Amino acid sequence: MKYPKISVVIGSYNRRKLIEVCIEAVRAELSNQSFEIIVVDGGSTDGTVEWLVEQKDIITLVQHNRGEWLGKTIDRKPWAYFMNLAFKCASGKYICMLSDDSLIIPGAINNGVFLFDELLENNINVGAVAFYFRDYPVRKKYAVAVNIGNLYVNHGLYLNSAIKDVGYIDEDYHFYFADTDLVMKLKNKGYKCIASKSSFVEHYFDATPEIRATNNDDKKEKDRLRLIEKWKGVSYPEQDYEKYKKIVGYWDYHSLDFEDERNTIQKLIDAHD
Repeated sequence: MKYPKISVVIGSYNRRKLIEVCIEAVRAELSNQSFEIIVVDGGSTDGTVEWLVEQKDIITLVQHNRGEWLGKTIDRKPWAYFMNLAFKCASGKYICMLSDDSLIIPGAINNGVFLFDELLENNINVGAVAFYFRDYPVRKKYAVAVNIGNLYVNHGLYLNSAIKDVGYIDEDYHFYFADTDLVMKLKNKGYKCIASKSSFVEHYFDATPEIRATNNDDKKEKDRLRLIEKWKGVSYPEQDYEKYKKIVGYWDYHSLDFEDERNTIQKLIDAHD
């Protein structure tokens, strides 16, 4: 069987208009590439699931994560669980991870793949390539996030074989720090994480604040402390543990001067409105 080169993985929940725009951009971007799209939905009730299953180029996984069933409240599963479902289904050499409230600026994925290919061909052991993103309207500049010197991937590419090598994402995190942990696992196994300076993504941070708020509960602080404890003495020097305990999880942002002449963000704004 001939497998695609790129597997695009997207998590979704009740953002139908936004994910339609997101996927439309992916299709246009990769029209000359071999690719697949995998969406893991958390049980959307706004028509997202119905739309997804009509798309014959999308592999749709539905894992209900809210509400009740058979008289019992559904236990919520972590972000990492959903991403691992998609990652384990992915058959491409590269896995491109996006959000349902994100939109690539044309060239983002192709430029990232070109960089990945070039690095691997030169025997550089790369496991991930981060895209520059902007949390609109919170941030004006496109940036990658760095956590105490550790670049991590918010939107970007992973080498599929590297993800398998490190055992996928740690599912013990509730939501926010599993992606940071994944890059640390890669780095701990000798893989590099590189930023693609020609790959940009719009992330509509204020798209659905009510959904975002459900991920900002007391578990976030527990996850932050779990990250520090797990990597104490490895990514965070043990002698500075108390210092890192205060600042790990509060990322620095390394930005680039970039102006999107296409005004790509307007597509997300229009879809949201």
